[in-house]
Amino acid sequence: MRYSRADYAKMLAAQQEVARAEEDYERLRAAYVEVAKNEPGHEVALAMIGADMDRAHAHLQALIGLPRMPFTHDPSRSVRRDAESEQEEKESA
Repeated sequence: MRYSRADYAKMLAAQQEVARAEEDYERLRAAYVEVAKNEPGHEVALAMIGADMDRAHAHLQALIGLPRMPFTHDPSRSVRRDAESEQEEKESA
């Protein structure tokens, strides 16, 4: 089977995107482990890095075609839901 140059370019771009996503996830995972080891009481940093790590992992899974984990939240949905509840609170006040 022969591939066109466009197909090859798409495949190469997809491989590079997966590699970048994997690097992001590994970098965040290493940062989380580092903070957990050196500053275990810094809960805010652990939560922030953990949330970024979860999003990076979800992005990586989506790129390689795995289904989303049931506990993974779409950041845009979470932000939208928070904004809607704030708007409802302002309107009821």
